Amino acid sequence: MGLTKILLGKPGLLIVCLSLFCACQGQSGKENPTQPAREIGGPFENRDYMYMGMPSQIPSADSSSGLQENAPRIMVTGVVYRLNPRRPAPGTIIYYYHTNADGRYLHKPSVPVSMPPNGQGQTHGYIRGWVKTDSLGRYKIYTIRPGVYPTRDEPAHIHLTVKEPNDIPGYYIDDIMFDDDKLLTSAKRLAQPNRAGSGVVRLVSKDGWQVGERDIYLGMRIPGHPEEKTLNSLKGIQAGEEVQSFIPWHAWGPDKGKRTCPVCAYGWYHGILYLVKQEPDWADTRKWLMMLEEACIKRDTALTVYFVYGNPVGYTKEKRMQELSRIGRELGLKRIAVTFVPSFTDEESEINLNNFQPGDMNSFILFKRRKVIDRFENLQATEGNFQKIMNALDGSENEYFHLESPTYH
Repeated sequence: MGLTKILLGKPGLLIVCLSLFCACQGQSGKENPTQPAREIGGPFENRDYMYMGMPSQIPSADSSSGLQENAPRIMVTGVVYRLNPRRPAPGTIIYYYHTNADGRYLHKPSVPVSMPPNGQGQTHGYIRGWVKTDSLGRYKIYTIRPGVYPTRDEPAHIHLTVKEPNDIPGYYIDDIMFDDDKLLTSAKRLAQPNRAGSGVVRLVSKDGWQVGERDIYLGMRIPGHPEEKTLNSLKGIQAGEEVQSFIPWHAWGPDKGKRTCPVCAYGWYHGILYLVKQEPDWADTRKWLMMLEEACIKRDTALTVYFVYGNPVGYTKEKRMQELSRIGRELGLKRIAVTFVPSFTDEESEINLNNFQPGDMNSFILFKRRKVIDRFENLQATEGNFQKIMNALDGSENEYFHLESPTYH
């Protein structure tokens, strides 16, 4: 982007600040001399800024200089993963920087990590730092919630760059943004490239901190990365990406007769999208519905399941409504939402925005806080397969799972 921001400082004083993003594209800056000139991740403006002031010893947790400000305190945490096979990635360096509470990148000479402006007035400011993932791939960043630019043309965000523990140069990934930010419109969500997964976080409250989880998937949607071929061989939306809003028809369940978005209304804890795109083995489907119904009852509000039928053959709304409501009634379902769309490429329901691409038999998309945590294809309704799905849900629970969103005054 390389977009120039004109920011007001003291009365009568203009501070000209070039907003330099590790997440922006443009002419490449000078490489760190220890890095090879491999072009991975596309053009990266001022890649070397990541290394300015970098300490020789980097912990897995960092507290930013922004904590001196009178602003909401946040903690961003997560796990960094490798893709093939998916496993934690220890020793990965994450560089972060963001605006102060007023939405400005300012240099403070008294702060050791503050970056002095260069000859063009370019700086990442004084709220910046580094973390290095521990043996389990985990990291924590303690900082403040950044302010939006005075121009209010972008949601508040935290820039991230990662450097893997290998000869791949550092590359920028999706900015951390906040789900409750009114400037984060649907259009801006859809425009995010999902570099290393979605950067949108949903905050919870814990001990006076607002906590957001941002897992990082190395190489995901990074042009030229060795893992790119692995991802290209997979179908549809993957772990780390965000489920977009869509509105299926509800034939049976708590919202019978309505059109309710799965992730908008029920996406706070765990969710399962059970997707079927063509005429299934209805005996197997019924068995799945019963097992998932029991899981919903057992886990109560911590799990919501949506059966989404998207078979375009012979489709009419009335026919599909009758067909699926009969199944829900016969099975006595009370918790599962039995829903349908004309097809998985349907634009009116906006299900097409998710690129689900279900398997020939079925697909199970597991999500938490709106982000996909796992995906399973073409599973028969066996106890072993059911347990595989439950284990994936259990594996994503942590100390923040049952917490509520912050209360704003």
